[in-house]
Amino acid sequence: MLDKLGSSLKGILKRIAESIFVDEKLVNELVKEIQRALLQADVDVQLVFELSKKIKERALKEEIAGLTKKEHLINVVYEELVNFLGGEGYKIEINKKNFKIMLVGLYASGKTTQAAKLARFFQKRGFSVALVQTDNYRPAAFEQLQQLGKSINIPVFGDPALKDALQIYKKFEPELKKFDIFIIDTAGRDALSKELIVEVKELWEYVKPDENLLVISADIGQAARFQAEQFHENCKVTGVVVTKLEGTAKGGGALTACAATGTPVKFVGVGEKIEDLEEFNPKGFVSRMLGMGDLEALLQKAKEAISEEEAEDIKKRLLKGEFNLIDLYEQMQSVKKMGPLSNIFNMVPGLSQMSIPNDLLNVQEEKLQKWRYIMDSMSREELEDPEIIDILRIERISKGSGTSIKEVRELLKQYKQSKKLIKMFKGGSPKNVEQLVRKVGGMKGLSGMKNVKFK
Repeated sequence: MLDKLGSSLKGILKRIAESIFVDEKLVNELVKEIQRALLQADVDVQLVFELSKKIKERALKEEIAGLTKKEHLINVVYEELVNFLGGEGYKIEINKKNFKIMLVGLYASGKTTQAAKLARFFQKRGFSVALVQTDNYRPAAFEQLQQLGKSINIPVFGDPALKDALQIYKKFEPELKKFDIFIIDTAGRDALSKELIVEVKELWEYVKPDENLLVISADIGQAARFQAEQFHENCKVTGVVVTKLEGTAKGGGALTACAATGTPVKFVGVGEKIEDLEEFNPKGFVSRMLGMGDLEALLQKAKEAISEEEAEDIKKRLLKGEFNLIDLYEQMQSVKKMGPLSNIFNMVPGLSQMSIPNDLLNVQEEKLQKWRYIMDSMSREELEDPEIIDILRIERISKGSGTSIKEVRELLKQYKQSKKLIKMFKGGSPKNVEQLVRKVGGMKGLSGMKNVKFK
């Protein structure tokens, strides 16, 4: 997300680290680079100048005990960017039964998809959730939400025969009271469309939602500020969901304009899958852009990918020294659930600072996919005891999976290296572990592993 801005900001931090002196000339040059990077990301000019003024003032006037000038300058850039995007961030706390979330926004902003993503987000946290479709203007809007709801086993309420949003809601109101949370999808509209604004205002006044979220596409740019202000004026928007940040949109305009209007960004859509929705955490977001990683988000994804019981079971098996291809397969499945490798790498401190091309990470994704095909072509006996796999079995597995003999051998090699690594973690010396990790860090091409420091 915001790759160009992230690359520019990482370059600025690198320049600070490599500088011999931190003086006014360096600060001025860095401020200009930050301005250029933010303006290219479609951030409002006035906001950029306000931010750069704060960075310059703090960098030249403040001194913090325990920090060098370089560390202080990096810290100032980080803190001001975090404040710029909303500070501590805002999480939705579900503090009562029958919690109501309403989604409003423009045409084609992705509201219906975000409704399903939000439902999935809260479903994974143990809440009973329902979806309500009140958009009867867009053809097949109800059918689309129905299909999305079915894919995650969440009930969807709506009636395409009714044309009034409030009528639809009233019809299903008694049934909705059974759920912990229900999410209302509304018709897309422009803040200038008075007729539709009146409709959404009537619905909002009757429902009295606990959260009224404005869905804005990342490609809307600086127009987001006006839209946010207008929607807020008419139906008191409590937060924003920014969608399509995974695409080519610059995104800076949508994020910063919302922060400027005092309407906090609460969620960001980071992919096309129904799982690809994250709570917006400015600290983690800026950390990722600066190449510092985001361990909190990584741990949350890991929790969602594997249950505590599964993790405990794997831990016990590994401590006994048991490790086979089934374990490797399960680990691969968990990694897949956590999302694209590029996203995971950006969350890992250290790895996120390496210049690993996206093309290389995509190759690793393809490799994992092939390895799954190979394992699917193995017998249970071979998965549990890979040592029995000889050349004849390799040839059979290769034909059955539609892969090459070389790719089957590559998987077996990865398994053996992973098994050695686990044994070393169990009782080996740190030096041996370091050497092996660098060797295994070859799912080939990850040469940047040599920069990782081990303690």
